[in-house]
Amino acid sequence: MSGSVARSQRLHAWLSGNPDQDVLRWIFRSVVAVTVAVLTADLAAGNGWISASDASLAPETPQLSPGIDLPVPAVLAPWLPGGDRRVTALPRPDGAMAKPMTFELLSGGKLMATGTITPGSSEAFAAEIARRGDYVRTVVLNSPGGSVNDALAMGRLIREKKFATEVEAGKYCASSCPLVFAGGVERRAGTNAAIGVHQVAAVSSGKAAPRDEMDVAQRISARCQRYLGDMGINLQVWVHAMETPHDRLFVFKPDELKSLNLVTTGATPAAAQAAPAAAAATAKTRS
Repeated sequence: MSGSVARSQRLHAWLSGNPDQDVLRWIFRSVVAVTVAVLTADLAAGNGWISASDASLAPETPQLSPGIDLPVPAVLAPWLPGGDRRVTALPRPDGAMAKPMTFELLSGGKLMATGTITPGSSEAFAAEIARRGDYVRTVVLNSPGGSVNDALAMGRLIREKKFATEVEAGKYCASSCPLVFAGGVERRAGTNAAIGVHQVAAVSSGKAAPRDEMDVAQRISARCQRYLGDMGINLQVWVHAMETPHDRLFVFKPDELKSLNLVTTGATPAAAQAAPAAAAATAKTRS
């Protein structure tokens, strides 16, 4: 005890007798020494210079862990702790999602659009609307994205026709798909629906110089910003896209979707949609 008191007194006397800059210099050197020790221990453990039992003495490195209660499908789960940035590896679509987008007319005036937006998808979509547009009220999206030009054309046609757009519960709309989604006059996202964006990338022809490809990407980005502004979407949506590498995905939280005006209302639950039809059928039977 007496030794501890003596050390405390000596430290107090030293701090009192040294200028502030000497104290700060001492603190800085201590921090540098600790940092060097941590890096050395980590390097030694990584190269097998110390045994597993010795490595347990090294400072613990924080590990990334998948979110538990985050409103996204499992394929988009690996978030950073805290949730301030939700950047994950771009999911690789398979099955129907990897194929060119197809369209299916469902009950309730819904047109289901499923799959990758490929060059020519906008023409196929326009042809579908020309045939069945009188029955369509909502375009339901489940897509990993794809061609930006086609996504912009589809979104503008949706706004021209005054359709709503929707991403159903558990489905996702990524990459250029949110551009299509933004075209809806009313935009709905179901529980656990994931909507994410990333940078646009120019498709190389093999002959274009890097500078030319960058120019193309910047022009496409400008078109997307202008389009989102025309659709009434907060341009912070595109800031998140430009901050995210094209092989990653930034997924919005539900409150962000609303605050950025990307979503205007929640999706109507399937049970609620079925209730009016069931009630009508019951009334007709009774009459």
